[in-house]
Amino acid sequence: MGKLSITTFVSLDGVMQGPGGPEEDRRDGFDLGGWTVPYADDDFGHFMDSVFGRVGAFLLGRRTYEIFAGFWPTVSDPDDPIASKLNSRPKYVVSTTMERADWEPSTIIRGDLAKEIPALKERTDGEVQVHGSGRLAHSLLEHDLIDTLHVLTYPVVLGKGLRLFPEGSVPTAFRHTDARITGSGVTIQTYELAGRPEYGTYGA
Repeated sequence: MGKLSITTFVSLDGVMQGPGGPEEDRRDGFDLGGWTVPYADDDFGHFMDSVFGRVGAFLLGRRTYEIFAGFWPTVSDPDDPIASKLNSRPKYVVSTTMERADWEPSTIIRGDLAKEIPALKERTDGEVQVHGSGRLAHSLLEHDLIDTLHVLTYPVVLGKGLRLFPEGSVPTAFRHTDARITGSGVTIQTYELAGRPEYGTYGA
């Protein structure tokens, strides 16, 4: 059975919106897109190459799917470790409104995630990977469907934008399993799902 991993980029104040470019995601008037670009370096590239090297299938939210589909099919270099995987591996997009998904091979998931995702993991050889897809990540977290979480935190505060864990997120505990820092100062933390938080007191 495959595992489900999420890889996401966040600012110091938890914003995950529009990391890759000014026009990537302008919902709610967000005008700070592209905030990760100045921090790209070889360390970041090596980490992402290792992530994509484990992929068996991609699971994406509708907006992220549309952003990816608008760019990655134009990258035809067979030696590009990211484009080659995105363009060839099965892609599953979670949406109740999409009528068609033309970036082959793609499948639209419209059903109950609590049933669909375990079945997808069961039939996938390798990781089922989520990239970005904030609202989908929230739904997966709600149903305890995440196995591994990679959080890349950038040394910048944005002050506005959609956050990875907004108010009302399900209380969830993770076990820290790996850490590294890139030459440009991006911290990369890896966590495994550990269930619900435990609570205590420092009082005597």
